[in-house]
Amino acid sequence: MAEIEEERHVCDAAVTLAFSVLGKRWNGMIVSSLGAGPSTFVALRRAVAGISDTVLSDRLGELSDAGLVARTVDAGPPVTVSYALTPSGEGLLPILDQLGTWASANLEVRAR
Repeated sequence: MAEIEEERHVCDAAVTLAFSVLGKRWNGMIVSSLGAGPSTFVALRRAVAGISDTVLSDRLGELSDAGLVARTVDAGPPVTVSYALTPSGEGLLPILDQLGTWASANLEVRAR
């Protein structure tokens, strides 16, 4: 019984950790957008409608710190910065797809 409780605690902690990153507004959309391939900041801002430059910059930093997104600087000229999913980030793509499918089937969309 104690072993089951320990496993549940470990699982709860892992899910809490995952949602501390993925549960933030925009992060799922950023990861999903990068699933199409590397992108620049401007292209990401266009792909994630409604996000501000400041929030996008913050979220990219958080996703990078979490090991999901890699930032690459090409010295140019001109200097360009691109963002791409790491292997861990790529591993999230099928999970995000499954979550979206589940949400469409099980959650009611409410008008605002």
